[in-house]
Amino acid sequence: MRGIYLDNNATTPLDPQVREAMLPYLTDRFGNPSSGHRFGEETRLALEQAREQVATLMGCAPEQLFFTSGGTEGNNTAIWCAAWADPRKRHIISSAVEHPSVLVPLRFLAERFGYEIELLPVDHDGGLDLDQLARAMRPDTAMVSLMAANNETGVLWDLERIGALCRKKGVLCHSDMVQRAGKMPTQADALPVDYISLASHKLHGPKGCGALFVRRGAPFTPFIMGSGQENGRRAGTENVAGIVGFGMACELAMQSMPETEPRLHALRDGLESALLADLAGVRINGRNAPRLPNTSNISFEHCSSAMLIQELDEQGMAISAHAACQSGDLDPSHVLTAMAIPETFVHGTLRVSMSRFTTREETELLLTALKAAVQKARTGLAL
Repeated sequence: MRGIYLDNNATTPLDPQVREAMLPYLTDRFGNPSSGHRFGEETRLALEQAREQVATLMGCAPEQLFFTSGGTEGNNTAIWCAAWADPRKRHIISSAVEHPSVLVPLRFLAERFGYEIELLPVDHDGGLDLDQLARAMRPDTAMVSLMAANNETGVLWDLERIGALCRKKGVLCHSDMVQRAGKMPTQADALPVDYISLASHKLHGPKGCGALFVRRGAPFTPFIMGSGQENGRRAGTENVAGIVGFGMACELAMQSMPETEPRLHALRDGLESALLADLAGVRINGRNAPRLPNTSNISFEHCSSAMLIQELDEQGMAISAHAACQSGDLDPSHVLTAMAIPETFVHGTLRVSMSRFTTREETELLLTALKAAVQKARTGLAL
């Protein structure tokens, strides 16, 4: 028994069916997909089957996708493509709550190449003012990069409206869809978005693999250059086993979504309602906004996130305070800071993120343990 894992926005456990699909490509089927013999042919066919599986989940044509090492590479690549598309356009719009894999390359463009980066604020529920977005776009705006779902709060943004505004102004649009993919239906081809980033390990696939959707006609310059794999879009021998696993993970996510999405909604809402009813000083961040069904960001007044996490970890329960890439940072996350969460709440924030393997029994055990941990933390802080 390894305990109860509720940190799925950081990474998900590998689905056993995904592992089985990968194993042959870690043993007997080891050929280079670029080779002309049968060993290369069988791995090349496996890559194309995986591309079709990812495309089916995303609602796009397989040729609109190429494989990457994950969401970070996808986000970086999309940003570079837009920056290199027209050197005269040196204004980029994003938000204050984006993942560091968007914010850091934008800061690099500002510091090294003089780009003007405009980060839109969010309201107390993590919502975005789309009228403000429309006003911010200018003739020299190269790109708008806005995430589909926030990795900490689960708050969803309306990509259809965002993309339509960009298209009306002739601005390229990118979305980090790493957290949303596999949790809610998506039709990428129907969205007016030019680039979409994905990551395998957020939907029960292996780490080190992802994909970037590139709309037909969108400007593209390879971020990784070399021998021309992935139809010249990303050089380097493909991670065949990882890609096969990613494809299977997408197929399984597609199959399970009709059952999983409403079930996780119910588990999340039940957990939040019970905490609000049983404890004073509880705030559900983003509660009044559309959210992912699996994500709950909860602040407990006069508590310490570190103390709560440690107490729960000792009971075999894994949750986090914010994004895994910032897990060593004791300061409040930039997302909660942007949402202006009150000081008495912000330092006692936890992120609970479920997966399709999460059970009602697990959330009930968490509820009991969490109520006790909060009461213990408040008593300790009061001494």
